[in-house]
Amino acid sequence: MADDERLNFEAAREKLKSCVNKAKGENDEAELVAVFEKTAGSEQEKKLVVDQVFRDLVKESVLKGGNMERYKLLISLVIKSAIRGHCSPNLVFILLSDVFDCITLEQCDPLFTFVEERVSTWTMPLFFSAGKNLLLRMSNDLLRRLSTSQNTVFCGRIQLFLARLFPLSEKSGLNLMSQFNYENITTYTQRTGADHKDKVTGSEMEVDDREAGELIPSVVPIDFNLYKKFWALQDYFRNPTQCYNTMAWKTFTANTKEVLNVFRSHKLEHVTWKKKAKELKDLQGSNSKDVARYFAKFLTNEKLLDLQLSDSNFRRTILVQMLIIYQYLVGDVKFKSTNQVLNESQSTWVKETTSQVYELLRETPPDGDKFTKAVEHILEREENWISWKNEGCPSFIKERSEDETNPKPTRKRKVSIGDEMISGWKSKKVLMGSNELTRLWNLCPDNLEACKADNRVFLPTLEEYFSEAIEQADPDAMVEDEYKVIKNSNFGWRALRLLARRSHHFFQPSTNPFKTLPDYLESVVQQLEKELPNLKNEEGIVVNGTTDTGVPLT
Repeated sequence: MADDERLNFEAAREKLKSCVNKAKGENDEAELVAVFEKTAGSEQEKKLVVDQVFRDLVKESVLKGGNMERYKLLISLVIKSAIRGHCSPNLVFILLSDVFDCITLEQCDPLFTFVEERVSTWTMPLFFSAGKNLLLRMSNDLLRRLSTSQNTVFCGRIQLFLARLFPLSEKSGLNLMSQFNYENITTYTQRTGADHKDKVTGSEMEVDDREAGELIPSVVPIDFNLYKKFWALQDYFRNPTQCYNTMAWKTFTANTKEVLNVFRSHKLEHVTWKKKAKELKDLQGSNSKDVARYFAKFLTNEKLLDLQLSDSNFRRTILVQMLIIYQYLVGDVKFKSTNQVLNESQSTWVKETTSQVYELLRETPPDGDKFTKAVEHILEREENWISWKNEGCPSFIKERSEDETNPKPTRKRKVSIGDEMISGWKSKKVLMGSNELTRLWNLCPDNLEACKADNRVFLPTLEEYFSEAIEQADPDAMVEDEYKVIKNSNFGWRALRLLARRSHHFFQPSTNPFKTLPDYLESVVQQLEKELPNLKNEEGIVVNGTTDTGVPLT
């Protein structure tokens, strides 16, 4: 390789860095493209230079304190360069991870908004294949830094972003083994022995005695036994599989019954909630900036339980938790062991308790019926997701067949009438314009011969048709006149048609006409009985020498 064709890394780095610094917007990449094309060296070598230039610029921005607009500009230029093939596709995700690691949580919010708005860019094959794992790692690192109680909205935005980014069948977000979050432990006050003082475990939030005394007490009598049973249910909600143990099941059902009895005995008034909603609305209207979004984990101080029982949202949360665990206990989950099955009495208890929980949800204001219908709908859809996971989470994307990916021309050349006639003459067929009509028409080449075929004869012989009448005419048969077949009008009508075609007995002299059809048929039967030995020869001549219309008599 000649000296002028070799890459001067430092010189190219300074030129490209100067071009990026001059850019005022994401569309000002023309000079950068020109410098990239004029720089000596292979494509791979020049890509390494561009990668290093953007890394240096991001590092300088972080050291200077960080300007959000500067970050957005650099990331936008990296995206444009990657699409043109001037840098590595995964560079944009590496830079985003570095920036998120170096800035504060307050600065992460606007930068993540920038990332959210470009979901369509990240799902492009160029970026998705190279950076899906980097994006997932970046989002999880950000979630670990956030507080689920104080940054609830931000955490939800990250989860929605991942849901939009990855397909439903992405294995990393499916919990295929149906594992539970055993780390979600709810701590509460416990008393041991004769010690009657509250002992708070974990990071429990305490309530000042003066402030608790100023709160309006509830009408529900609260004792430590109820308090302990109430919060003990959270351990079953965290790990439902322990309900399949006999002793644990007894404890779970007993605690559930007592909690439901408390909810049932202490009804919430809708008027109270209208007043609280108005106060909250006035508070938000007066100074909405001071109203912080705070979603705390359950506060388990013993002094708060009487107030929590009067809280509609708190009550709904507990009741919905019960419905979720009931659905799991009786549901068909693929990864349950063989001994994790409820017996008949336990299943009956779950069914009855589920009805009681739904009834309590309907009685809980505000909009109890509306909220209950929404919960029922969500749990019904959850059954579909459970079935989908039991089947191995098949992809919702329908794979295209080879015919769909490479469609063949469906329009065929129209055959002319002359070509059809020539084709028919060669195959000695009469083409009728339809495959079925052509098949039927060409079953027999000669139509006259087809009419003379034996399978076209539908008339019975005189011997076959009148055999029963002849037997009944014999006095030894002792058949009464009213039960003879000649008395049947249908038999007589068919007999006349048969005689008109196959016997000269149909024509009788008019000098002595018959008054009724049975009398006429009786005389014909008598004549046929006499001529029966010669009847076969006569019928053979008629059948073989004439054609029939094809109308069946029977």
